[in-house]
Amino acid sequence: MAVVLGLVGAVAEGLGYLLVIAIVLFVATIAVATQRWSRGGRRGKGRRTLR
Repeated sequence: MAVVLGLVGAVAEGLGYLLVIAIVLFVATIAVATQRWSRGGRRGKGRRTLR
């Protein structure tokens, strides 16, 4: 979503910095999601499941 908004801004107004911001946000989102996913896998042994 952020990348699409950045592309629209860059094409419509020539605002290349919007594209840069969108790419940075996308990379940050992927990094946080990867961290959460890997952390959840390590912690899984001691965690109780709700039934």
